Amino acid sequence: MSVTEQPPADGPGPASGPSSGAQRLGPGDTDAAQEALRDRIAADSLTTRRDYLRIVATVSGGLAVGGVAVASGILHRHGDPDGTPEVKKIADRILPGESLAFRYPGDEDRAIAVRMEDGTLAGYSAVCTHLACAVLWRKDRGSEGELYCPCHEGVFDARTGEVTAGPPPRGLPKVILIEQIDGSVWAIGTARSGESLQEGYCRQRGAGTPPCAALRAGAPAARAGAERSERA
Repeated sequence: MSVTEQPPADGPGPASGPSSGAQRLGPGDTDAAQEALRDRIAADSLTTRRDYLRIVATVSGGLAVGGVAVASGILHRHGDPDGTPEVKKIADRILPGESLAFRYPGDEDRAIAVRMEDGTLAGYSAVCTHLACAVLWRKDRGSEGELYCPCHEGVFDARTGEVTAGPPPRGLPKVILIEQIDGSVWAIGTARSGESLQEGYCRQRGAGTPPCAALRAGAPAARAGAERSERA
């Protein structure tokens, strides 16, 4: 049924008789009505498309600005806490091949710790440096696993935190971890992207702090923790 057709009345009535005030539409009137309806639908559709494009442009612009802000460091970076981060126990033990999600240095800062098969312990921010999506651990990828952002296929090296694939502009900030003799794992500071563990720790704690000299850039955190525990 077209938009100009009307269903027949259920029974005789005033509208169906010759004396009714209703006027029968001629061919020209029908064409004009259909044209007017098409114009109105087209106008509504155009308004809807304009609104949709305006929303898309606004959201896209916001994401672009946010991406530039994250990449350029305008937004707060994980690894730049206000003041000296606290020392925090994150686990009683982390076994080889395991990972652990935790919060550090603040309660809103997502972080992840991974233990390599050779015993090396590494900690990172779990916030992707592209658009701040969550970073996950994938044990079954590569020889040592990988850190992966599912939002835009960003991939980070599990041993160094550096970018190996995807759009992230820089490596993950690090969380400095130590392991005590009893196997417990503690977070003691953070390091920025591209900064060594020693540089990050000494920047936050001061170069004269005794443990600062024991932390060597690139050294396994487990060894540094053991040395610190033996001196204690």
